[in-house]
Amino acid sequence: MTVDRRPAGADPAGPVPRDEVDRTLALLWRERGAEPSEPIRGRRPTLALERIIAAAVEVADAEGLAATSMHRVARELGAGTMTLYTYVAGKTELIDLMVDEVLLERRLPAPGEPRAGEWRAQVTLYAERTRDAYRRHPWLRETSRVRPVLGPGQFAGQEYLLSIMDGLGLPVREVVAAANCVAGYVDANAAVEAESRHLERSTGQSDDAWWSRRSSFWDSYFDVTVHPAMNRVWLAGGFDRGTREQASDACEFGLERLLDGIEERVGRPLT
Repeated sequence: MTVDRRPAGADPAGPVPRDEVDRTLALLWRERGAEPSEPIRGRRPTLALERIIAAAVEVADAEGLAATSMHRVARELGAGTMTLYTYVAGKTELIDLMVDEVLLERRLPAPGEPRAGEWRAQVTLYAERTRDAYRRHPWLRETSRVRPVLGPGQFAGQEYLLSIMDGLGLPVREVVAAANCVAGYVDANAAVEAESRHLERSTGQSDDAWWSRRSSFWDSYFDVTVHPAMNRVWLAGGFDRGTREQASDACEFGLERLLDGIEERVGRPLT
């Protein structure tokens, strides 16, 4: 998600100023001692940055990302809006911090830590914990994975997948391709599931109920001669499971076939 914070009259396609990028990186990597020693503005800090991030995540979880304004987060903290600007430059920077915080919740094994199971089980762990993060924080689907937040949470996931693929003996370019392929697939499916849950919560109607309300479509508009394969699968019970179960089946099936392809590319049994 992109939130424009450039001065009035600035080119909206232009880059974010370098000093803002550097400040955001310093905040993301603050545990390494890189947090800016001076506040953005001259007011004396009265809050902890972690409290601000946690409050912002709570607001986004409950009300969505659009509602997570600096004013709304300040109200959640019982503080003045301008107090938040002592810590973060604006909503864009705050969202970056929120995204990386929830990615850290995956708690993926770090280098040197023990891992359970063979390589496929390790990839499945990545998928499950990433999907759990999207379930807890459906607003993640609104954030960009193309230009990711360059923080510890993002890099922990990338390091984890790269280390798995690097251990399979793939050529180095295919190590990167395989890791990116898995990450892209998992994020895309997690985002679809998060969208489903968001719609159910915001409308009060499940996906199955949505389809049920449109049952007249099948009698009035569906033509079996135009969609014979769909009709055959339907009659054979292929659509008997609920929409959420079908989505889960599709995600698991696709991931397994993706891993089959990687294993085939290696060309030998892998354990």
